[in-house]
Amino acid sequence: MENKIILLVEDNPDDETLTLRALEKNNILNEVVVAHDGVEALDYLFGEGGYAGRDTSVMPEVVLLDLKLPKLDGLEVLRRIRADRRTKLLPVVILTTSKEECDLIESYSLGANSYISKPVRFVQFGEAVQRLGLYWLVLNIAPPKVRAA
Repeated sequence: MENKIILLVEDNPDDETLTLRALEKNNILNEVVVAHDGVEALDYLFGEGGYAGRDTSVMPEVVLLDLKLPKLDGLEVLRRIRADRRTKLLPVVILTTSKEECDLIESYSLGANSYISKPVRFVQFGEAVQRLGLYWLVLNIAPPKVRAA
């Protein structure tokens, strides 16, 4: 699983810590890049803002995307990911506390690969993260990387 980057887009410090701890506890030792809002996530993906000059040929293996984000919400981030040919096929897992049917429908309509409602208890969350890591970093065959024009 080495060299496979995970982009975690999470604004809640407690949920960020919980996710990072669950990854570590389940021996998912991949590099995790954390973006704390939607704008920062897009800046990372497209090599803009604070990430200007980043090698955008190196993309995350999976994006774990919260929906309720400052500056730009997760649905808009997903919309922009799917609108750009460089990231159109990038696996995006919605990882959110929202159980609202409209968020679920909109996420899948915009091209989310999976939608997971965050469990409240750490044990449940750890199990969910372990399965996420196994599937997206080990079992899943990612689409080929799109080269910059």
